[in-house]
Amino acid sequence: MNTDPISDYLTRVRNAIRANHKVVEIPTSKTKKEITKILFEKGYILNYKFIDDTLPGTIMIALKYHPVTKIPAIMELKRISRPGLRQYVGADKLPSVKNGLGVAIISTSKGMMTDKEARTQNIGGEVICFIS
Repeated sequence: MNTDPISDYLTRVRNAIRANHKVVEIPTSKTKKEITKILFEKGYILNYKFIDDTLPGTIMIALKYHPVTKIPAIMELKRISRPGLRQYVGADKLPSVKNGLGVAIISTSKGMMTDKEARTQNIGGEVICFIS
């Protein structure tokens, strides 16, 4: 039983990048699927695949590296809101990660989205994590 599955997700991806793995395998959930889709849309991962054959299901994520220098696309993954201290922000206080070069994932009443999408829709929510 994991008390913080999102932290586990981010830690698995972070560890796989540090070990220069090409693919990382993660147990699935709705929230993790949404975070994975956002990572793919913003170009932080190469590809992903949801495998629901097993009981908990798995997410296979192909990590993205620069072809010549082998530098990973994801430099930093940081969990913001956690079970012990939830971080909620209004539409006027949405964070900007590295002056717009990074992405903040926000859980809103209209689903998971980036900080830029939440700003355009003028809605706030729970700040899940920062990615840069």
